[in-house]
Amino acid sequence: ASSPHLPAPKDVMVYSYNFRSLLRWSPVKVDRGLVLYTVHFKTGAFNLWDEMNCTRIIETECSFPWSLKERRWAVVLRVRAELGQVTSDWVETDPFVAERNTTIGPPKVNSVTVSSDALLIRVTPPFQSEAGDTLQYHVSYWENATSTTKKETKTSNTLFKIENLKELTLYCFRIQVELMLHSDHRLLGLQSVPECYKTEIS
Repeated sequence: ASSPHLPAPKDVMVYSYNFRSLLRWSPVKVDRGLVLYTVHFKTGAFNLWDEMNCTRIIETECSFPWSLKERRWAVVLRVRAELGQVTSDWVETDPFVAERNTTIGPPKVNSVTVSSDALLIRVTPPFQSEAGDTLQYHVSYWENATSTTKKETKTSNTLFKIENLKELTLYCFRIQVELMLHSDHRLLGLQSVPECYKTEIS
């Protein structure tokens, strides 16, 4: 039975980055003994709590198992503290849906080829695509001298050009990914750190 003497975990939150998700919480402090934690989950489809490979663990985080990789599922998690035979109350999360609640990181810039009037850029998406994913790369770029005027371009290719540049000029760019999902839902990722390259002389 749950006991008023053992506090429940606080700050219970799902963290999700590039569709890799985990549950975290603050440690429960007690005067003596080792507090362990147990995590359960249930999905919108089945209203039954199930174990999550995190039963009586010491850590204050628990990664989602492979069985919860469906991005559209609504998942609710709960965690409780345990000390010997004594358990705290369960703490439940709000429903988590990966394709709405994950944070998408910036794409990886693999290579930049410089010419006199263009930058040829090759990127890798930040996560493994699934069937039906449409990714768009939003590229903003500017002359370093006039960084107030930015130009934007969009592409769905992982190899693309920023064209019509001036020669012997420093250009900077940053890229973010937009994931277009079914039912007009979109997820905009974080911007990459700016990278700057000087065009060559023609």
